[in-house]
Amino acid sequence: MAPTPTTTPMPVPPKGPEISDMSDETITENTILVNSQHKNMRLFFVLNTLVQHLHDFAREVRLTTEEWEEGIKFLTDCGHITTDIRQEFVLLSDVLGLSVLVDGISHPKPENATSGTLLGPFHTHDAEEKEQGDSIVSEGKGEPLLIEGKLTDTNGDPIANATIDLWHCDKDGFYDTQYENRDHADLRGIVRTAEDGSFVIKASKPVPYPIPSDGPVGKLLKIINRHPYRPAHIHFIIEKPGYDRLITALYEKGDPFEKSDAVFGVKSKLLYTLDKVGEEKASKYNMDKDDWYLHWDFTIITEQESVDLVRKKNKEAIVNNKNSPYNLILNKNGLPEAAPLD
Repeated sequence: MAPTPTTTPMPVPPKGPEISDMSDETITENTILVNSQHKNMRLFFVLNTLVQHLHDFAREVRLTTEEWEEGIKFLTDCGHITTDIRQEFVLLSDVLGLSVLVDGISHPKPENATSGTLLGPFHTHDAEEKEQGDSIVSEGKGEPLLIEGKLTDTNGDPIANATIDLWHCDKDGFYDTQYENRDHADLRGIVRTAEDGSFVIKASKPVPYPIPSDGPVGKLLKIINRHPYRPAHIHFIIEKPGYDRLITALYEKGDPFEKSDAVFGVKSKLLYTLDKVGEEKASKYNMDKDDWYLHWDFTIITEQESVDLVRKKNKEAIVNNKNSPYNLILNKNGLPEAAPLD
């Protein structure tokens, strides 16, 4: 016997703005209207500004349905190829210059601090902590490189017990996460600074390499006639409680791709030149005197210095934002948001 059909009560429409008779001219204001039924004024500003720019973009380029569908497919493909160790959306952000832009906005630096740059898609959270002078590289992965330096604050005072998380590619231009048989972290590690802020770690000489080009981002670069290569570089994340986290990378000066990095990460203040280790350090760290040597001192800023600088930059941005339809203020986090409407 068939079950007796039940009648679902008609839901009562929630109270809110009424919208109808959508057109090219009214869709934007109505979308913003229905998105504004909340009190999170930072979200209000971000989402409504995004909708405005997104709709204006579609109008400006006269976006077709076919192009819209192709864009949706592109983003879907990015999602399909993304895994825990491969982030195609980060790669997309990188090649569009957004990653470097957001880092610069979120983590501005004074002139006497080390510049930041993009994180990239190959950072992991399984790097092992190493002792001073240890190696982060298994045998045969590249030409040995000794990295040595000191970490200080903007007053020149040493910073002890900070973590320096570093990673780079192997001699063939691949990160450990790009190998299917990866069973442990390689070409990456974490070292803590000594009492005088010093650190020393063994790595290997990085080489230029192409970003992953087998996915939708790589196909996009090919279509628009852009190469996928990055210059040789080493990534760093430097952290200590009370200090602003530094995400940066060092790039080899004179690399063939120094001035055409596919993800816009190179900055002149982050260029290095390699030397030879020499007999004294070779003997101390069990290396060959002709192995490579890199000395680099890092300077990081305190959390308060970062907060003050971000707030200053954001206040200037509000003053210079003549086109926003909202009365903008800085919230408690120093971020621009729309002033409450009531």
